[in-house]
Amino acid sequence: MSVSKESWGSRLGLILAMAGNAVGLGNFLRFPVQAVQNGGGAFILPYLICFLLMGIPLLFIEWSVGRYGGKLGNHSTPYILDSMSKKPIWKYIGVFGIFTNIAVVAYYTYIESWTFLYVFHSIFGTFTGMGKEEISLFFDNYVNLTGSDLGIPMLPVVIYILVLAVNVYILSTGLGGIEKVAKIGMPLLILFGIVLAYRGWTMGADFASDAYPDADAWDGINFLWTPQYTSLADPKVWLAAAGQIFFTLSVGMGSIQCYASYMRENEDIALNSITAGFTNELVEVLLGSAIVIPIAAGFLGLDWVLENAGFGMAFQTMPYLFQQWGAVFGVVAGVCWFGLLFFAGITSSLAMGTPWMGFMQDEFGWGKVKGAVSFGLIALAMGLPTVLFYQYGYFDEYDYWGGTVSLVVFAFLETILFAWVFGMEKGWAEIIRGADIRIPGAYKWIMKYVTPLLLLLVLIGALFTPAGNDWSGAISALFDGQLYSLDPSSLISKITHEDIKAQILLNPENSSLLEKKMFYSTLARTQLIILFVAIAAIVWYSNKKRQSALL
Repeated sequence: MSVSKESWGSRLGLILAMAGNAVGLGNFLRFPVQAVQNGGGAFILPYLICFLLMGIPLLFIEWSVGRYGGKLGNHSTPYILDSMSKKPIWKYIGVFGIFTNIAVVAYYTYIESWTFLYVFHSIFGTFTGMGKEEISLFFDNYVNLTGSDLGIPMLPVVIYILVLAVNVYILSTGLGGIEKVAKIGMPLLILFGIVLAYRGWTMGADFASDAYPDADAWDGINFLWTPQYTSLADPKVWLAAAGQIFFTLSVGMGSIQCYASYMRENEDIALNSITAGFTNELVEVLLGSAIVIPIAAGFLGLDWVLENAGFGMAFQTMPYLFQQWGAVFGVVAGVCWFGLLFFAGITSSLAMGTPWMGFMQDEFGWGKVKGAVSFGLIALAMGLPTVLFYQYGYFDEYDYWGGTVSLVVFAFLETILFAWVFGMEKGWAEIIRGADIRIPGAYKWIMKYVTPLLLLLVLIGALFTPAGNDWSGAISALFDGQLYSLDPSSLISKITHEDIKAQILLNPENSSLLEKKMFYSTLARTQLIILFVAIAAIVWYSNKKRQSALL
């Protein structure tokens, strides 16, 4: 085992890199959609509570765990977790910290490639004169490989490989390259976000039209920021809020631990983790909520937004809306929007490469270039099917199992390790060592009891989601001694493909496409399982090497 001497060049660089890891596509694409789908202001209170009771504790845990492992020469979760317990099982639970990053980066860089290409489409005026439906079809043709612009066959594959190659090149320069990208990308991201958010906040009803006479950006803003206390009793909203906190803070992935492992032994983690966490929240809550929903409501009305809010709005609707601001500012808005998304994406995807590289450097002495290239090749092998079979749900399977379920499972297990196996007293001492701020003592109790309990409830809720998310009805049925029906979105239903089978029953005319989706979803899961097993096998082999070296 070789101990890496690489470290961060400056505290600002570390904080910006950590914030860049957290500030990603979820802040601008996922957060507004989750808020709309869960009642707007009804979503905000559970979201903020989950941030305080789950997000902040997990940031403390992952930063301190990473720094603790780093001082022992470990820069990836298998051996960081192994160093905290005598039980060998923890190194294999640490496999999640490498697996999740590869699984997510495989499809995440595909979204990055969309944003990269759309910057150029905005500059060259590709969407000028196109209607809303035409732009929507343009995107559908692109991702379904049913049409290609610029006259280049399989253009989505070409752009995907190009963007992945950019990630690999920056990773090959080490922490210094990541730090430079963060120092440039984060300020630009925030600048672009402020330009668009200001426009969203000042639109008002200026762009109401005969087709949408009630259009008013303030309707969108009020919808998002009018708290509704009844949501505190709705488990569905709590599940959505908890899921967004995981996604937005990048906790439960393994990248935070890896970044923190390159810190000096007594360097502050308390203020650093709070700063990175709140930077992410400010970007998400102040900028993320002020762009897509208010701008769409300002042109199309709140009712249209409530009916059509979805991930695709960023690429299918926003380019059309930007044109309504005129030729010049339409280009500026398009470059700001897609440039913002690109920088948000790349600062996050770079973090996903570091756990694999740190592991291979520690255990096999691989250099930066070899580590980065090998990461890129694995990501390409995993990611190409998400490009080629996007229309059959390959992308969605990776996102669900790699980018959602894995995060919650790993976060729950590492919290148990930190608070109950490693021990809360030792864990708390690790958090406050070298701290530049005083952490409220209540967080010691929260991390030991509240956070793991909430994580467990999220897992149980995802496993056994009742039909229609009717939790009150499900609980009443259980008290009456009866079982309740599971929702197609529940984890158990997804494992058995009940969600797709239900769609086939409802839409028999689409049975051929849906059966293909079932086949490709099984293929995607198989590929993810093979990836996990392969990483676990490499960890097992590295452990044998370690044991041989001690003899």
